[in-house]
Amino acid sequence: MSTSDYVSSLFSLTGKVAVVIGGTGELCSAMAQGLAGAGAEVVLVGRNEEKAKGRLDKIAAIGGKGYFVSAEATSKAEMQALLDTVLKRSGRVDVVINGAGVNSATPFLDISEDEFDRIVRVNLKGVFLGCQVFGKYMVDRGEGGSIINLGSMSGIVPLSRVFTYSATKAAVHNLSKNLAREWAPKRVRVNTLVPGFFPAEQNRKVLTPDRVSSILGHTPMKRFGEANELVGATLLLASDAASGFITGAEIVVDGGYHAMTI
Repeated sequence: MSTSDYVSSLFSLTGKVAVVIGGTGELCSAMAQGLAGAGAEVVLVGRNEEKAKGRLDKIAAIGGKGYFVSAEATSKAEMQALLDTVLKRSGRVDVVINGAGVNSATPFLDISEDEFDRIVRVNLKGVFLGCQVFGKYMVDRGEGGSIINLGSMSGIVPLSRVFTYSATKAAVHNLSKNLAREWAPKRVRVNTLVPGFFPAEQNRKVLTPDRVSSILGHTPMKRFGEANELVGATLLLASDAASGFITGAEIVVDGGYHAMTI
């Protein structure tokens, strides 16, 4: 076997099925495209079919396979229906990405209960339900699997102006480690992919000029990340061959932000 063949086999997802919840968003759609490029059949999950069409066109352009399923991440009934739909159409689920999320820049003392509940519902309950529904399937199936929860730098280092978001992401990090411990004997791996600062739909509202200056000043690479720079870490965590002994990890992709002090 040549070196290139060895590397290809290490990260190959041929014959695998990957469900990407939040897959119509900018970051998760890039991750989905990477999974498709590695051979997986990708299921984009979201609420906007028109947006999904553009993402699926990009997947088709690289010779990948995928389709869209509309589902609400905060509804257990819809998550179960999603699993049933994918099993009926694709026959299996090997990789799940829980990537749906919302953000807000409301000052702490002005955060309403409705806003707090909405962010907790999407960012934490959505991940909880995705893990519960798909995790049960993987555990019961007995063939292992990979769950990748999308965390945040604010789940590791508290960030100003995004109080509820930070709290929910910290909870996602904790939940992921707990499930990694619980399901390791079943070969169901649960890891957290931690982006640094990547401009995306949910955080553009908080990227004011002064905040951009502060972020770049704290990032050794002096730039924001690009969505396709999450693909390598995604493929690592998705592949049993490449990361069969990696679970409960926080894979940070941040240009050095978390390593910066003064």
